[in-house]
Amino acid sequence: QALRERGCRSEEQFREVLREIEAEVQRRKELIHQSAERRAIISKCYKPKHPEVYTLQDSFLAPEFLEIVRFCTSPGADLQGLLSHLESFSDKRIYRLPVFTEEFCQAFVDELENFEQSDMPKGRPNTMNNYGVLLNELGMDEPFLTPLRERLLPITALLYPELGGACLDSHKAFVVKYSLHEDLDLSSHYDNAEVTLNVSLGKEFTEGNLYFGDFSQDPAPVPKYIEVEHVGGRGLLHRGGQIHGALPIASGERWNLIVWMRASAIRNQLCPMCRRKPELVEAEGFGDGFTEPLEEEVPQTVDVCAL
Repeated sequence: QALRERGCRSEEQFREVLREIEAEVQRRKELIHQSAERRAIISKCYKPKHPEVYTLQDSFLAPEFLEIVRFCTSPGADLQGLLSHLESFSDKRIYRLPVFTEEFCQAFVDELENFEQSDMPKGRPNTMNNYGVLLNELGMDEPFLTPLRERLLPITALLYPELGGACLDSHKAFVVKYSLHEDLDLSSHYDNAEVTLNVSLGKEFTEGNLYFGDFSQDPAPVPKYIEVEHVGGRGLLHRGGQIHGALPIASGERWNLIVWMRASAIRNQLCPMCRRKPELVEAEGFGDGFTEPLEEEVPQTVDVCAL
């Protein structure tokens, strides 16, 4: 019925769509293995320009961010107190906060550009972003991204309790790049995440604001959009299901760190993409953030939704 509503009429049309779907399923099944192969090559052959940026240090984090974390871990911390430390945008539960220092952002972008200019194999973030870096392939998951996610937990626990904000136990992280002769913008979409962190790393650019619409599971008859400006070193926290996109940049070049944070306690009950109870199949690494508890109830984030 869904295909008929989108114009499929003949058997040949149905067969063509089915062939496309099967090809896409096969492509996605191969992604994890291809990524592991690239990571092995990069680990063996790539020489970082700034090796220090691969391991998270307090000196990379803005003093205001560390203060927010201290507040959230203090006795009696509550949502209202936290909101006094953040910038809020409309009623869409979108918040901006300082994350990194300017010095770290500059060194990190310089490292990413060095990698881009190398002859190493490169995977791209997704089908919508053609320029950028998958940070797990650079070996940044354990030393940098997992500690960053864990630092964010006291904040997300207060902001998004119903989305598993206190138990975000895996992530997918990547950097996206926008420039005049490459990707200019990003069309409307929502993320495969419970909570998303989007940090502006630089460089110099004009325009290119983010825009936010409805929550994907609660659309309004007449969507209301708001625009939010990127500020260097600052991050936006929002629900993964918040429909959003990026307007075109007018000049310069922009790099953003995107961290999709996932809570297996939430998505094991309902896949955020297909909105069904997931049927799990084995995968490598974090997979898509689903888990299947073993007999001893030790969660292993190594599964993906078969759908």
